[in-house]
Amino acid sequence: MEINKLADLNSLRTAPLLISSQEKKLLGELETNIYNADWITIGIMAPSDTKAIEALKSISNKYSSIKFGNLDSLHAEGCVFLKGNQKTGNVFVRSENGLGEGILITCQHDDNEELNTFGPLPLNFFDI
Repeated sequence: MEINKLADLNSLRTAPLLISSQEKKLLGELETNIYNADWITIGIMAPSDTKAIEALKSISNKYSSIKFGNLDSLHAEGCVFLKGNQKTGNVFVRSENGLGEGILITCQHDDNEELNTFGPLPLNFFDI
């Protein structure tokens, strides 16, 4: 499957391998949506809590306005789903088998405008 825009990811259960040019194009499109949102929620499907937390930290490292607390207290066994809320700063993680792997970003609006969820993006997507 050809990945040229964020919408191309919508039907996937797990993040695809992307080449550098695809990552740059998707990041540009995603950043437009992130900057136009009032706040975001982040869902991370990962093979371990450590991998999920690393992916979340990579987002915070890239965007100074996206910060989360209590990351050291997070723990779950096996495959996990992590959810972070930029507005509250809260992060939760739970064990969950049968998920794919990747990052889901939902752009939220204070005026209840339509939500847009993007992904799954590779766990290392924000390391670029």
